[in-house]
Amino acid sequence: MNHTWLCVLLLLNTLIYCGHSQGVPEASVNIVSPQEPLYTGERVILQCYIPEYTDWTYFWYRDNQLLSSQTRKTTTITLPDQAGQYQCRGKRTKWPESSFLSPNHPISATDRPKAVLSISHQWMNPGDSVTLNCEVKDKGWRFSWYKTVPYRAGLPSLLDKSYSVEPLSGYGTTEESYTLSPAGPTDTGGYVCRAGRGDPVYYTNYSEPQCLWSGDLQSSVSLRIGPNRTQHFTSKSLSLTCDLKGNSTGWRLMRYTETGVKSGCSPNWGSITGSTCTITSTYTGDSGVYWCESGSGQYSNAVNITVSGGDVILESPVHPVTEGDSVTLLCTHRNQPHTNPKADFYKDGVLISNETTGEMTIPTVSKSDEGFYKCKSDQIESPECWVTVRVPPGSLVSISLSRLLCGLPVVSPFLLVSILMVKYCRAGGLCSTTKSPEEKLQCDDEIKQTESSL
Repeated sequence: MNHTWLCVLLLLNTLIYCGHSQGVPEASVNIVSPQEPLYTGERVILQCYIPEYTDWTYFWYRDNQLLSSQTRKTTTITLPDQAGQYQCRGKRTKWPESSFLSPNHPISATDRPKAVLSISHQWMNPGDSVTLNCEVKDKGWRFSWYKTVPYRAGLPSLLDKSYSVEPLSGYGTTEESYTLSPAGPTDTGGYVCRAGRGDPVYYTNYSEPQCLWSGDLQSSVSLRIGPNRTQHFTSKSLSLTCDLKGNSTGWRLMRYTETGVKSGCSPNWGSITGSTCTITSTYTGDSGVYWCESGSGQYSNAVNITVSGGDVILESPVHPVTEGDSVTLLCTHRNQPHTNPKADFYKDGVLISNETTGEMTIPTVSKSDEGFYKCKSDQIESPECWVTVRVPPGSLVSISLSRLLCGLPVVSPFLLVSILMVKYCRAGGLCSTTKSPEEKLQCDDEIKQTESSL
């Protein structure tokens, strides 16, 4: 009999032990916020999740080492210093007295992301709407929009301190786009965006700046080019003058080229006399966008200059043309600058004129004359020019950006033409006869510029 009771007690013990063992809850480590991927500099909230029972005291482990100071259900870490393999378990005074140790949950960080800014069109026609679009590769961000101004201590600035930034009104939004409507002369300049998430807010790096330019002459200052054309041969002299009006002071010449943004008239690319910068011997690397900029961030008209290593260029006016004006296009040889041999002129790739004098005149230009122009002489082609015509205020025809944009030869490394009009848009390629007018000019906060030319 005693033997029978002993067997029963042993059986009950076994059943109770097995039941308790089967009732031990699982634990797991979850990320509460932010959502993955996680980035360098972010604060991350982790949670030890035990689905059953209450009154747990939590124990946290990183890389198999107990974090003695962490006993709450959630713990906050900062990346990348506290990255690693995280585990947790719970303990309490009642049965079950402990959970299982959770599986390893790896927590790591990638480099701080950088927002990408795009702009609907970069050569502005006053009165039009311009849309800025900011992108980050993952979701859950709020977007902030800024305009660049000359560097000033005390203002948020780009990493290289080339510019400070000022927020645009209503700049914090979950929308990925921001519209300047209507855009006007005061909107010319550079723009950047960035995105933020979490509390406290974690920000991406600023985007590379995108520039909004105008070819229209401004009331306070204008940029004059000598010779007065947008295309130039290599190994020639080129002068650029900030023509000040009234009491304008503090202006400086700026340019974006394939080597980045430059301010003033740097000794390695020009010499300064008064308000004129002279490049004594041009080369293709001098191609880019030039303008004058004040200490308060005002812009003059911008001119996109092409320096060609070819033997033929197409001369055209630097500043905008208006419907009704007379426009002359001149086909010029490098080695015959004072004589103009026979030239063929093309519009949108179609031969429109054979001229024995090397020049073609449109006596009364109209909107129908808009398009890509080039010339050919002695079987040598010039770069293309995009001719856009301004319609005077009050005209029944809608206004569009008015200027002449000349493209570089197809062999140039940074041919990007940005034009509002898409009437004659062409697909693909780098500023060749297939160049799309909607391609964008870019400038960047690390002094590296995706090149553009007219």
